[in-house]
Amino acid sequence: MYTERTSRLTGAVVWTNTPAAAAPVLPDGCMDLLWNGERLLVAGPDTRPCVTDAEGPRRWAGVRFHPGTAPALLGVPARELLDQRVELADLWPAARVRRLHDRMAAAADPATALEDIALDRAAAVPPPDPWVHRLVRRLDEGRPVAATAAELGLGTRTLHRRCLAAFGYGPKTLARILRLRRALDLARAGVPYAETAARAGYADQSHLARDVRELAGMPLGRLLGGR
Repeated sequence: MYTERTSRLTGAVVWTNTPAAAAPVLPDGCMDLLWNGERLLVAGPDTRPCVTDAEGPRRWAGVRFHPGTAPALLGVPARELLDQRVELADLWPAARVRRLHDRMAAAADPATALEDIALDRAAAVPPPDPWVHRLVRRLDEGRPVAATAAELGLGTRTLHRRCLAAFGYGPKTLARILRLRRALDLARAGVPYAETAARAGYADQSHLARDVRELAGMPLGRLLGGR
């Protein structure tokens, strides 16, 4: 069972999950700090579905960071973690991670303890550059990449380079993933597929169907449970 709540860390979400069956985790533009009861992990940005194993750890806790903000907290460019799940000890000093591991193992509420770790880290490093939030907001509104770059006062090559560090991929891929999120929110709310495609910014329903297959690895109806 999956649950989530708004984090005390601005823009982040705290979640827990006890998977009953293998299920795909879809690209969403985010990165996560994870605890599986035994290890501290980092989920890098995804460009394809990542399937959770129901036979693995029975309970997960995570902090999902606002798109583009995790690299400033973790101290590593997002492109180095693209489509990966890595040990936090591979990114931070081993002694520090051992202390955090012991803290997590002793916690009565692992999700809150993980959130506290994220908050402590956020207080110790400079905040993400404001352009990150502005870019995500503009692209999530369906603005073209070139127009968004101009609004930010950045050349397209500079924007692409910065996006690789912040998101793991370029702004066009980010815009595509954000568009998919908009479409899935609409479809899950019961909006007909053709209307979902139009409102989310696709050319037509076929365009939506192709994007879902490529990014989610399955047809839209199956993804939504047979709708």
